[in-house]
Amino acid sequence: MTSANSQSMKPATVAKKLGIYLPATPQEFQDSTISREDFAELQANPPEWLVELRRNGPHPRPVVAQKLNVSISGLARGGVEEALTTAEITALLQAPPAWLVAERSTHAAVRAEAQRVKDEAAKNAAKKARASAK
Repeated sequence: MTSANSQSMKPATVAKKLGIYLPATPQEFQDSTISREDFAELQANPPEWLVELRRNGPHPRPVVAQKLNVSISGLARGGVEEALTTAEITALLQAPPAWLVAERSTHAAVRAEAQRVKDEAAKNAAKKARASAK
């Protein structure tokens, strides 16, 4: 068994965990394998390029979807296939196109339904617990 100290990750994995767009990272980052210690160091003390990427982008689709409050599928339905910068996301939020308004509404409804199901399950579990306690 290998120790945790010798484990390494591919750049794509690290980029995903950091929430950054891999093609926008420096070439040396893209060409290297990153140890767990290096990854922890990137999280604790991010270099300037990482701070800049997180601030201004381009951002990967999961981050874009989260910032726009839509699903990744909603982005695809809206025609957003590439990474967006913070400025592009802000522009979309300031003057939302029809697809964004519709997708945000759909996303909110899905989240509300998921919460309702979760609450219902918790209520049923509590009811079962009370019944078995008798």
